[in-house]
Amino acid sequence: MERKVVVLLSGGLDSAVTAAICRERGFSVHALTFRYGQRHSIEAQAAVRVAERLGVARHVTQTMDLRAFGGSALTGDLDVPRRANALEIERGIPATYVPARNTIFLAFALAFAETIASTDIFIGVNAVDYSGYPDCSPQYIEAFERLARLATKAGVEGADFRVHAPLIAMSKSQIIREGVRLGVDFSITHSCYDPAEDGAACGACDSCVLRRKGFKDAGVIDPIRYVARTGD
Repeated sequence: MERKVVVLLSGGLDSAVTAAICRERGFSVHALTFRYGQRHSIEAQAAVRVAERLGVARHVTQTMDLRAFGGSALTGDLDVPRRANALEIERGIPATYVPARNTIFLAFALAFAETIASTDIFIGVNAVDYSGYPDCSPQYIEAFERLARLATKAGVEGADFRVHAPLIAMSKSQIIREGVRLGVDFSITHSCYDPAEDGAACGACDSCVLRRKGFKDAGVIDPIRYVARTGD
């Protein structure tokens, strides 16, 4: 019998590689995507394409509106920071941090997992080439695992919930090379925080800068469209 897993699928390259890893391992992938009031819907549209390309068993898109709280450049009126290159990315927590976003997402994933009798959740967080988000750390993942075992019927009855973060210790270039090995079509992924109306990536937000550097370091051509490629 196939082992079911829940994968958080944003439509970005990290989550696409994570889902591909699950597929290679023979898991039955149940993907979960969020329309959470982010600045655009292009990311969620990319998730649909990735799910279809990978042939997941089920894909659920959950809608909520975190713009009701704001507090982020992705869900409020703050400007998305623009950089010339990765060296300009500041240490600390950036304006694109969405308050408690991964905790909210993982809570939904946990509910999804419990309903399909799964004890495994996969998330594409990264603690190497990331922009200072506190909910992308190994300590956070371990803490949520403990919560999952305490806060669910299945956990209280002995289910050993695991939150897997297979990319957490990899650089962006290593993630991209792994995606190439797995046959991930990066042209259908989306990473930009603030794309143009036609879907082209801005090329200068933190996510674009880290993505572009990752492809350059990996020696792989990034197949998506950019408005500008400053700093190359």
